[in-house]
Amino acid sequence: MQSNAASVTRAIGERLAGKLQPGDVLLLRGNLGAGKSELTRGIARGLGIEGVIPSPSFTILNVYMEGRIPLYHFDWYRITSVEELYEMGMDEYIGGDGICVIEWPDNGREAIPDTYLEIFLDPTGDTQREIRLVPRGGFRNLEIESGEDT
Repeated sequence: MQSNAASVTRAIGERLAGKLQPGDVLLLRGNLGAGKSELTRGIARGLGIEGVIPSPSFTILNVYMEGRIPLYHFDWYRITSVEELYEMGMDEYIGGDGICVIEWPDNGREAIPDTYLEIFLDPTGDTQREIRLVPRGGFRNLEIESGEDT
């Protein structure tokens, strides 16, 4: 899928949210500024979560319980060891009753379950992004319609 604006990336996230189920784990891959947090904002909106959806860069985890499914938004950018994640009780969230979205997953690779959806956000120009959904470990294939805004 192609995106040429933050609003389009959010719209893709909203459509993706309609396909997600409790226990789903999504790994977001892309450089700084690639649109990971924008995609997560769209997922949150698609789940019915209102209000501001900030990046959890300093808190590591933001929890949103008010949507149709809970959303656990992790940012592991500042994590230096997987032990930090276990100390904060991360294992209670991943694969549980909600959807886990994890930015910078390589910083806690050992904590990632075998089944997940890997989402690549690759810049192809100043504002253009290619967004690829890659199921891993038996995660189901998700077809997201392009829509007129993508």
